[in-house]
Amino acid sequence: MPRLVFLPHESICPEGAVIEAEPGTSICRAALDNGIDIEHACEMSCACTTCHVHVREGGESLQPSDELEDDFLDKAWGLDVDSRLSCQALVADEDLVIEIPKYTINMVSENH
Repeated sequence: MPRLVFLPHESICPEGAVIEAEPGTSICRAALDNGIDIEHACEMSCACTTCHVHVREGGESLQPSDELEDDFLDKAWGLDVDSRLSCQALVADEDLVIEIPKYTINMVSENH
């Protein structure tokens, strides 16, 4: 099973985390299932940018983003070439290194 390495994030996972995920699972779902409370204001329906992450390593194993995801990513804080919506990026067969951005466009946490 692929490993997902989450780099330390000040409030979401201060120590960082290493988890395993079944191929076909979204990065967001894998994180939530393992106690990493990543924002997901639209309930993972590709309707916001709160689950934005940077896939620093292994991103080439993911399916390319589609037009809808790209449209939402354009609105994300801190967008770069490694940016993905974690609700849309499905784990494949390679390990991933993931950085959760410091900010989202949410003014208040949804506390799911």
